[in-house]
Amino acid sequence: MTNSELKQVAENAMTRLIYSLEQGHSECLACYLTAMSRFHRYSWNNVLLISLQRATATHVAGFQTWHKFGRYVRKGEKGIVILAPLIGRKKAEEDGETEEKRLFGFRAAYVFDVSQTDGEPLPEFASVKGDPAEHAAKLKAFITEQSIALDYSDSIRPALGLSRGGAITLACGLSPAQEFSTLAHEAAHEMLHRSERRTQTTKTIRETEAEAVAFVVCHAIGLDTNTASSDYISLYDGNRDTLTASLDFIQSTATAILRAITPEDPLR
Repeated sequence: MTNSELKQVAENAMTRLIYSLEQGHSECLACYLTAMSRFHRYSWNNVLLISLQRATATHVAGFQTWHKFGRYVRKGEKGIVILAPLIGRKKAEEDGETEEKRLFGFRAAYVFDVSQTDGEPLPEFASVKGDPAEHAAKLKAFITEQSIALDYSDSIRPALGLSRGGAITLACGLSPAQEFSTLAHEAAHEMLHRSERRTQTTKTIRETEAEAVAFVVCHAIGLDTNTASSDYISLYDGNRDTLTASLDFIQSTATAILRAITPEDPLR
């Protein structure tokens, strides 16, 4: 692609992404958020208890909560013991009338990991689909040329990718399209957010910029991004204003990646 073509591709993609953000949460995102809100947020002590008893646990919930998802704990499955707080009301000492919630102690409770259940599938986050073909190898080569190490590990899950400044880790077993999109996202973090500028940005800005770069790159090579990027940006409270304020950074970074993975036709 020529520079003018790359610029036009980026502008078209950004227009499409802005439009998606203006439409609000997709049905897919709404279902996903509803499901995630029903999972309990566990204390550090309970997280430790869960990991000691079932190191591979990802989503855990009680017997009744799984029923609400249309899932059922398989017969014979052993529950994971956690500590559930015992909350009661006690009159305040100051006036003897106002009731306050107080922690009176803990009791043993049991939760089960999703892998111990059967039934309806849980709502999934939107994902990128398609075949990046030779562009995947070119993107990895570009990463290497930037002196950025690339490795794979499932220890970062539930995250799919992780940028650590000079190194990127991807989760194992991603589909080709998801791996390409995640790598483009993490490459954007490396290029945009590992300098002094990091201190001038918020988490929302950084995630919006990285996902917008991934969207432009994926869009340019023909991957089906559906609502994955707009949903991701929405999860981090990004919106049209966040996006438009970073247009120059997004466009220059996406163009640099595209220039490396879609060389200009020498016959033009």
